[in-house]
Amino acid sequence: MNNNLFTESPFKTLISFHKLIENLEEIASTNVDYRSNYAKALLKEIELFPEFRDGIEDLNFIKQHEALIHNLLADLFPTALTHNEIKAISIPFQNVTFNYSERFKKILQSAGMTFDMEIRDFEEDQFYIFNCILILNAYYGQHFDFNRPLFYDIPSVNGIMNHYRILYNADFIEIIPTQNAPVLSQDDIDILMNNYDNINLWKEKFPNESWILKGFGIISLIDVTRENAISNLKSNLLKSESSQNKLNLSFESIFRSIFKIADLRIGFIIYNEEEEKFTNPPHEEKEVKSFILNGLEEMDCKNTIYGCSLEALLAEKKPIIISDIEQFSKIPGNARLTQHLLQQNIQSCIFAPVIKDDSILGIIELVSSKPKELNTINATNLDLILSYLIDTLERYKTDMQNQIEAIIQREYTAIHSSVYWKFRREALKYYQTNSPNKDYIFKEIIFKEVYPLYGQIDIKGSSEHRNQTVKEDLKNQLTTLIQLFENQKSNESLVLLEQRIFELQSFDRELESPLKADTEQQIQNYIETEIHPILRNTKMDIESEMVRQNYFESLDEKTGMFYQARKKFDTTMSTINKKLAAVLDKKQIEAQLIYPHYYERFKTDGVEHNLYIGASIAPTKPFDNLYLHNLRLWQLQTLCEMEIEHHQLKATLPYELDVTSLILVFSSPISIRFRMDEKRFDVDGTYNARYEVVKKRIDKANIKGTKERITQKEKITIVYSHNAEENEYLKYIKYLQYKNLLESNIEQFEVEDLQGVSGLRAFRVKVINNNLESYTQNNTYQDLLNEQN
Repeated sequence: MNNNLFTESPFKTLISFHKLIENLEEIASTNVDYRSNYAKALLKEIELFPEFRDGIEDLNFIKQHEALIHNLLADLFPTALTHNEIKAISIPFQNVTFNYSERFKKILQSAGMTFDMEIRDFEEDQFYIFNCILILNAYYGQHFDFNRPLFYDIPSVNGIMNHYRILYNADFIEIIPTQNAPVLSQDDIDILMNNYDNINLWKEKFPNESWILKGFGIISLIDVTRENAISNLKSNLLKSESSQNKLNLSFESIFRSIFKIADLRIGFIIYNEEEEKFTNPPHEEKEVKSFILNGLEEMDCKNTIYGCSLEALLAEKKPIIISDIEQFSKIPGNARLTQHLLQQNIQSCIFAPVIKDDSILGIIELVSSKPKELNTINATNLDLILSYLIDTLERYKTDMQNQIEAIIQREYTAIHSSVYWKFRREALKYYQTNSPNKDYIFKEIIFKEVYPLYGQIDIKGSSEHRNQTVKEDLKNQLTTLIQLFENQKSNESLVLLEQRIFELQSFDRELESPLKADTEQQIQNYIETEIHPILRNTKMDIESEMVRQNYFESLDEKTGMFYQARKKFDTTMSTINKKLAAVLDKKQIEAQLIYPHYYERFKTDGVEHNLYIGASIAPTKPFDNLYLHNLRLWQLQTLCEMEIEHHQLKATLPYELDVTSLILVFSSPISIRFRMDEKRFDVDGTYNARYEVVKKRIDKANIKGTKERITQKEKITIVYSHNAEENEYLKYIKYLQYKNLLESNIEQFEVEDLQGVSGLRAFRVKVINNNLESYTQNNTYQDLLNEQN
């Protein structure tokens, strides 16, 4: 007989009642008449069917004699307990069950005809090995503990998943070896004991159907739905965010099992105590809907639909429990809350605060579409689970705080990952030595003997372009206003209109001259205070009214002025900066593999970057000048790639802007110090300040003896001081020319003297903008040496 879910078993199974029949024979021989007579009558009835004693292989036999089997098992299945016990006849670990108690029958009927009862998380290899262990314990007298909890998950008719712990009674089972069963020694048993996962070994010692399992077992189920749901809740909460979100839709099924409410819905909101606001969980948990917020991102606790009810929740830290929304609506002051809940098909609800150390972390929301489903009695079930939610929310808030700190560090401070170790070491010393009675003096963070690399890609003529777009918007707005006033047909306030037209024309003429610092502010203030009130309060004919309406629709919401030309310029600037910064950041990940170095980037009218490389930044790694040369070559290549990215981007931009690129070479090592007051790194010492002076002024410098800027569009300018630097960068340029990244012509000139700095020289070379394939390969300093060799 093979009624298992699995294809192989060490057992050939025979359902037999021989032990029960032997027990009946003993009762029949006693002097207790009613017991004896009952046993004799039953034995006479089953005597006609030797299968009851010898073994049943065909399950159809059981179906045919269902009533007789029920009478035979009457002592084991008392009628008085049939509506309480969940009980049936079964074979351990096998999918054979019959002779159900009445309560068991109702559970299966509720699950539906299509339900197939299987043991949870029970695999074929486990089934085989468990049967083998059954043989070891019953036949060989071993005492292996394999009492792993087994469960059935059985749904109810209303969709709630119920969980039942399985208990087996094997008193009526006999295990018999066949001729094919190998005899095991103690050494064999010891080997099996140490090789639980070796299924082939178990099958070798217990071949398929080499033993007979004769008899029957009794299966009893214990409803552990609530305990199992709480266990699942704990498991889900303990899982990392990478494997599962803290709050997800599976929580609804867990809570439904705990509360036994089929349509129970779960929501959650976080309480921000500092701002006194309710907020949604972060984006990864947006599957959880808040019924209080109902689509809003946040809500001020002092101005919500709850009114005084919410104040009680926050002040008294007690749950709000509404068992019947309709009855609740009859209480004065509850109309808004009632409407808010009914719109979401909520008829009963519980809003319970999650509290840690007398502070509210958030609110768990339980709602049902049926009245009285949620009430003060079943609200006590929250006591079983709130402690786990508290731990999870506290952990979540700690994680959130750490992430916020990480974002602040990444976006708002200059603590790059390459130097973070030194800050961490100082913080650790403070943590280990600090005490309430002792002031700790933080050591300055200094990195000595580092080589600086500075580069920038700048928007050419950005100030002129910005002023031009400002003038264009102002002139367009003034022209529109002048036309609007001149077309005004009304004679009311005619003198005033003429005066305003004259003033607008005066401003328009003023814009023909170079834009002054306060011109824009003056015109904006005049239009807002003098012109707009007239436009809003003057009656106009239909034609003028349309013009006026179009004018106001053309105004920018934030500034109240025309913003069309400036918007194109600002959008272009933002797009260029974002794209070039993304290229630089992406290439920086590769550059860190050359040698760990400090990196910082700034968006201005373009993108600037500072690099510092040296042994003090990565003291655990040996430093060599080869790494500096590699990084310099990387920097030159990266600026080439940023130039080509801009060239490709130009055609898609709403405003045409060119860029210029520059590298400042400085071969003397310097020291950098973290300025605690400014929260950033800066050069340290008077001599090193020369480097900063050059950095700030070099991009505006001219070629010596001319009025021509040292930077030009689509060209990279390399500024240096010494012959060694000249020779080094000539190698880089010629190598990149060989790689078809730079054009063959090299301009070489002196740079005009800057304040306190003289003797600077420069190269200028054009980038080849139409050779995209060349930018897909990263060339290293070693490649350069190989080419030279």
